[in-house]
Amino acid sequence: MSLSRNNALVKPGRKFAYQQIGFSILVVFICAFITYLFWGLSYTYSVLSGGAIGIIPNFILAYKAFKYAGATSSKLVVESFFSGVKLKMAATALLFGLAFKFIVIIPLPFFGMFCLIMVMPLLTPFFLKH
Repeated sequence: MSLSRNNALVKPGRKFAYQQIGFSILVVFICAFITYLFWGLSYTYSVLSGGAIGIIPNFILAYKAFKYAGATSSKLVVESFFSGVKLKMAATALLFGLAFKFIVIIPLPFFGMFCLIMVMPLLTPFFLKH
């Protein structure tokens, strides 16, 4: 069994993870558009920022978690997943810090969108067929 990223065992999981991320991006843009229509541009920036802070680290985790598969590479699977989780946490903290430093944030839409993106992996199986 190959240890490369082209491992056939990895493809279904990676595909579903990227579909979930794509669905999350769609939800962020729909929410941002609705927010823009009702509350204006400053609220929309907060929605987009909260969504980005949720999606970018999830993409990093998906990339790292589905890098290896198979019984012969089980140690690599575990190491890759845990390094992905660590990178996700670090990226989330870094992005929050940058957002608080450089963006004027309206808390309710910002944290509302971030929380919605955090629960999206629980909701997307109802909308996407695996």
